[in-house]
Parts: sequence; C-alpha cells; structure tokens
Amino acid sequence: MTSRRPPTTKISAIVSDVDGTLVTNEKQLTDRTRAAVAAIRKAGLPFSIISSRPPRGIAPLMKALDIDRPSAGFNGGVIVASDLSVLQQHFISPQSARRTVDFLTGRGIDTWVFSGQDWLLRNREGPHVEHETHTVGFPPIAVADFGKALDRAAKIVGVSKNHDFLKESEIELAKLMGNAATVVRSQLYYLDTTDRLANKGLGLLELAKLVGVPPTEIAVIGDGGNDVTMFEQAGLSIAMGNAQPAVKEKANFVTASNGEDGFAMAVERFILGGER
Repeated sequence: MTSRRPPTTKISAIVSDVDGTLVTNEKQLTDRTRAAVAAIRKAGLPFSIISSRPPRGIAPLMKALDIDRPSAGFNGGVIVASDLSVLQQHFISPQSARRTVDFLTGRGIDTWVFSGQDWLLRNREGPHVEHETHTVGFPPIAVADFGKALDRAAKIVGVSKNHDFLKESEIELAKLMGNAATVVRSQLYYLDTTDRLANKGLGLLELAKLVGVPPTEIAVIGDGGNDVTMFEQAGLSIAMGNAQPAVKEKANFVTASNGEDGFAMAVERFILGGER
C-alpha cells in the first residue's frame, strides 16, 4: 500500500463505489465489510454509495447496510434519498443518445439503454447479460428498437468481450461526444455514456452538498476508470487492489482487492485507523 500524494487530515464522510469495491466478484457483502460500515456509522460519519448501476440496482445494498444518506446511481446521473425518491437526475440529450447508439451499433458493439426503471436491449443473448442481471437484480427487456426511450436515457452501455477494442471505442466515442456527454468505461467490458453532468466527480460534489460536508473532507474508495473523477474531488482517495494501474496512480492509497476485503481494510487502516 503506497501513498501517492498528501491526503487530508480530516475525514467527515465516506463515499464508496460498489462493483469491484464494496462487493465481491460474486456481488456479495462480506461480514468484514458489513462490520466496517457499522463502524463508520458508530463513528458518526455519513456513508453513501455511488455506482454505475441504476438506483434500482443499489437499493438492496442500501437496505442491507442501513444507508440513510443520499446515494447515486448511473455514475452520479441520478441521486436518490434512502427511500429511492429522486433528488436529482441528468438525462443524456436525445441527440447525444442517438449518436451514441448509432456509433456502438456501427462498430458491432452490443448496446444497452437504461431509461426510467427499465433496462432495454436488442440482443438478450449478448455478452454479460446474465452477469448484469445478477448484478442489478432485475432482468432486461428485449426490444426491436430503442425508440422514445432515447429521449430520457440516463445511461447507455456498450458491451464487449474484446477489451482492447472497447478501449479504442472509448477514445473514439469520447471524441465524437466532446462536451455533450460523459464517456468512460466502468469495467473493462462496459463502456458507459451518461449526460455531461453525470460523472462520479460531479456526483460526489452533489452528495457533499446534501450531507453538508466539504468534498475535501470526504474519503472515497473505488476501482474503475469512472472513479478517477471522484478521486480528483475528494480529500482522501483509495484505490482497490484489483484496479487497473492507471486508476491506482490517481489515488492517495491502494488497499487490497475486493476479493480480499480491501474495502474493509481501507476503512480500518486509512479512514478510521488514521494511517495516512
């Protein structure tokens, strides 16, 4: 575990990513993770989660961990209260949504659209569909055309087993979108497009306002490329051991992997333990 840059000396809240961070690869909360969140609550520190999942997909975790503060789905695109009522949401512009779908389709990349409470796709047999169903806890709806769902899309995902090709596509799509949308991979196999105001950095700033804590006093934990903007806004950033090297380089500290209770270790050592 290596220090990257001077972290804050005061921690007043914690915000965590979910997949690859808070849960195991089997999408489970370990006993040690549950104990770490309980210790955070006992210390009187607000705890929130921010995820690329839809709010519906983080609801079971919010309930299991007794999270009573606002949290965010869709990489910060939708912020919800503990009862899942929407506090703030950003949709991709219809033009950007259609350009994104056309780009992904043109490159032969399977495409998912999250609109309202629904997860829409054209190919039910495509890559990672079963995996995502297990992750978010509800099934997709197969459609022939995305139609009007693109008028109110919160997230569009390009899915591929070819990680290098998806990385190249990320660069090209980001160039195509410019400042009109946020384009970033949440996993090696998921390329997310959200509104230009929907990224984890801005999401963290909104959560900070809602809990009344300066972002410079918030500790964040994550593993994905979409977590880097959150690292840049926080007072203390911790990358998971399973993160890519480029992500680790942006964090103050690196903890163990999500298969080795890295979240709990980060809380125990760097947040509540004060090893910073």
